[in-house]
Amino acid sequence: MGFELLRPFRRRVIPLAMLVFAFAFAGCAAGPDFKPPAPPTAKGYLSHPPGATVAAADVAGGDAQAFEVGADIPGDWWTLFHSPALSVLVAQALKNNHDLKAAQAALRVAHEDVLAQRGSFVPAVSAGFNASRQKDPSSALAPVPSNNAYLYSLFTPQLSISYTPDLFGLNRRTRESLQAQEQSARFQMIAAWTTLASNVVVTAVQEASLGEQVHATRELVALEKKSLSILQLRFQKGDASKLDVAAQQSQLAQTESGLPALVKQLAATRHALAVLVGAFPDQGPVESLTLADLHLPENLPVSLPSELVAQRPDVRQARANLHAASAAIGIAAAQRLPNLDLTANAGSTALAISKVFTSGTGFWGIAASLTAPIFEGGQLMHQERAAKAAYVEAAEQYRGTVLTAFQNVADTLVALEQDAKGLQAAAQAERAAKTTLDLSQLQLQHGYIGTFELLAAQQSYQQARIARVEAEANRFADTAALYQALGGGWWHHKNLAKQ
Repeated sequence: MGFELLRPFRRRVIPLAMLVFAFAFAGCAAGPDFKPPAPPTAKGYLSHPPGATVAAADVAGGDAQAFEVGADIPGDWWTLFHSPALSVLVAQALKNNHDLKAAQAALRVAHEDVLAQRGSFVPAVSAGFNASRQKDPSSALAPVPSNNAYLYSLFTPQLSISYTPDLFGLNRRTRESLQAQEQSARFQMIAAWTTLASNVVVTAVQEASLGEQVHATRELVALEKKSLSILQLRFQKGDASKLDVAAQQSQLAQTESGLPALVKQLAATRHALAVLVGAFPDQGPVESLTLADLHLPENLPVSLPSELVAQRPDVRQARANLHAASAAIGIAAAQRLPNLDLTANAGSTALAISKVFTSGTGFWGIAASLTAPIFEGGQLMHQERAAKAAYVEAAEQYRGTVLTAFQNVADTLVALEQDAKGLQAAAQAERAAKTTLDLSQLQLQHGYIGTFELLAAQQSYQQARIARVEAEANRFADTAALYQALGGGWWHHKNLAKQ
């Protein structure tokens, strides 16, 4: 009697207890919770605070630059060069570059993977319908239908539900890992964005520099040809020796031999710029920049070390990879624990499709299964150990990425200081060499100097002019490198900051 009274209580309490048990375990997740790395302890990038750079008068990129510690980086920092043509090139690259588009597509893939994994937290429902026509082999076997028919049709619509409670956090760790991988893909795309903008600026500056070097070399060739003509005339009059003429011819040939290499490098740079903006080499930008078209930003931001790790996309990507590695430990640990599967199905079976949903044809079933790995040959254990080792690897890669980021900023700050000094010295050397060459040309015409003095003046002027052009390009290129080293200002673009 007492047993019969307890039966309804058991039917209600036991399933409820199982449900409470399942949800109780669902509150914990295997593996460690991710802890963000501690901020860097460094207080600066150099042993001394960066000071204002020196100025070089009357040359492109010769303005002095001051460093503003803690200042923010503009989102469109390339506009500070005040070159509409350069801004157009960057805009075209950000719109058309295929590497950037590939990185954007990779981000969409990672985002869809996160959305797809949400399905593991809700029951899966499927529906099916089965229709069959069959005949029993003989009267010796009892027919299936109650009307003793040996030839019959069977129609069975069915609804199935399956659900796996997340007892030990396998699904949650998987979601955590996928979200971290999405963040990694996001910052990889942002890194491609910032690198692309910097590469366009640097390549455009290099093209302008090579263009001026080619122009300077061609002018020098013209000067040397003129000097050769003068020497040949003097040789005819007996005022110069054949040795002088041969030496000038050799100098001219050497200068002309260097011109094809510069032209080849210039063409390769133009082709590279065309590819960066998403065009074929023969469809590159028609308008070429000159260094005189560019304005050197006079105030340069220098982010605080604590801000650098939040701004650099490569550091943020390394941090996301570390988070994914932490979640992978939980995934590996959860796979070594028991797993509960709940299934239910309901449907109807009838001999005629018109009677499928009539009374008396329905059926249902509920099942639960609990499985736990006992012996896997050490596979699951070693997978968890591998996940822990991968976390250590990701942690070291993160620390290395942070150090590299600080190194990039420090190298660029030193480069900017030395670039300014180098341009100042190169400009002075060029002016002195130009004065010497002009005087040497005049003295040669009047016979006051010999050929070798003129050759030395021509060589000195060639080297000084090309050195000045290279020094100008270095200042522009390293200024762009500083903006990239500090993160590129991507956080000012809504389409990047909110993805």
